[in-house]
Amino acid sequence: MKRMPLLPLGAAAATALAGPLTVAPNLRVEMVIPRLTVAEYHFPYVAIWIERPDETPVATFTVWYDQRSPEGMRYLEDLRTWWRALGRDRQWQADGITSVTRAPGINGYAMLGSSPLLSALPRGDYTVVIEAAREGGARELVRVPLAWDGKPRIVRARGTTEIGEVTIEVYP
Repeated sequence: MKRMPLLPLGAAAATALAGPLTVAPNLRVEMVIPRLTVAEYHFPYVAIWIERPDETPVATFTVWYDQRSPEGMRYLEDLRTWWRALGRDRQWQADGITSVTRAPGINGYAMLGSSPLLSALPRGDYTVVIEAAREGGARELVRVPLAWDGKPRIVRARGTTEIGEVTIEVYP
């Protein structure tokens, strides 16, 4: 996987003491969707969101689902944890949040620090959650702890079936 180089943070972000970071860093989530050997393979639906350590949801980053099919919305409920936490309210249905399903391989999602969500996110400990569900397949959830303090970092985790390696990068 190609990685972006980590650079030192600017003075404004490094000296912020409380509340949202003065200059929020960018966030990139990269995940491997494994190619499974099954009779009929369907691309998984995926939701990526952020929550507090007590599992209180903060916001949805992205949702990948079949937007071309009228039944596409129906299967979003298969992302059970996300659906119960954030999906039912339909506030995620906005430009820049939803995307089509992705093929097996390395897939990514990036958010600029200037985005409303990241620029308003207070310092603290969070968890980035990735949930994948596939028609005729399994459902999997991977939780990745992340300190949001303005410092560049790379955090990795791994799923077991529907999600392969996950890399989360915070960079200036």
